[in-house]
Amino acid sequence: MTNPIVDHRKLYRLPWTLPDNAISWLEPTSQCNLVCDGCYRENVLNSHKPLDVIRQELETFIRLRRADGVSIAGGDPLMHPDIIEIVRIIAESDMKPIINTNGATLTKELLKELKRAGVMGFTFHIDSKQGRPHWKNKNEVELNDLRLQYAEMLAEVGGISCAFNSTVYEDTLQYTPDLVAWAAKHIDIVHVMVFILYRAAVPQLPFDWYLGGKKIDMSVLTYSETHERKIDLRSTDVVAEIRKRFPEFTPCAFLNGTERPDTFKWLLGGRIGTKERLYGYVGPKYMEIVQTMHHIWTGKYLAYARPSLLSMGRSMLLLSPLDSGVRRIAARWLSSTLTNPIRLFKGIHYQSIMIIQPVDFLANGAQNMCDGCPDITVWDGELVWSCRLEELKHFGDWVRTYPQNKSR
Repeated sequence: MTNPIVDHRKLYRLPWTLPDNAISWLEPTSQCNLVCDGCYRENVLNSHKPLDVIRQELETFIRLRRADGVSIAGGDPLMHPDIIEIVRIIAESDMKPIINTNGATLTKELLKELKRAGVMGFTFHIDSKQGRPHWKNKNEVELNDLRLQYAEMLAEVGGISCAFNSTVYEDTLQYTPDLVAWAAKHIDIVHVMVFILYRAAVPQLPFDWYLGGKKIDMSVLTYSETHERKIDLRSTDVVAEIRKRFPEFTPCAFLNGTERPDTFKWLLGGRIGTKERLYGYVGPKYMEIVQTMHHIWTGKYLAYARPSLLSMGRSMLLLSPLDSGVRRIAARWLSSTLTNPIRLFKGIHYQSIMIIQPVDFLANGAQNMCDGCPDITVWDGELVWSCRLEELKHFGDWVRTYPQNKSR
């Protein structure tokens, strides 16, 4: 049955696969300076990996996986004492270093050092359930002041991609249009806005967890829950919420689930405009052309683009003969220049909106993961899902789910 919100057959299926992807995921530390609701990584003091281990993991990526960029995550990677050298090693490996951080320890001086080392971008995770000092009890709209501080810091240093992650919960779903509106207002310095749906291992689910023939107690994991909580928000729920404010909001590309081709594990939308006006959303052919041409030119699928490219919106309009979304954008831009010719000399920008839907549990117990997941990391020399790494750490293998009161 076709999804009434988004039809996957009308989107571009991103070509990312396990060995040929846009991104790989490196975790140099599990230590963090915040305790965030919804985090799937155990906060471990003094868990910084030595540089030789980090080099080994990068060599595993290079050997098994072709990627445009490396997300440096954790924990919070800025807590690693050798973070500047880690960035330099990745940059020298011909991959784009992207730091995923809460930003709490970032200073302008450190930012400049990281830029000299070759950092390509930052993804700041900021949401209302992080318990940040001086920002407690602030909602998502109020936290836009903090987001803007980081965006302006990166813009002042220059040449660094700026992205924001926000975990979406049942009670914060209502704020997603506000964040999309805020990002549009700062389209010149905010390049990506990401929404990640909350997930957890909840005992009230009608499943039992097993490793081989042994029943597993999932309560030892940091992402377990001890009370009822909604953990089945869908990416289409976010699309529907955004459309209440932006009726034209339309994703152009997706990643499906490993178990179901019509589930949207990653939904990607792109829009073009200025701080004063959005001209519209690109279509699937635009993303197909961009990904294909980047792969032909570099041998890799595109992850993060440099800000200088994202500000070349007028050049992107040259694809209007091939993409219906870009044609609408071009027509609106041309019409606006007739009413105000000065717009001919103003830059227009490209901005991405992304929605990520982690693991889903199907009725038969199957775990629907992201097919072609970019957030693949290394464990014991093998490529594994980063979002479920705690299972390997605690149990040594993946845990499987089975419906309760049914024969295995």
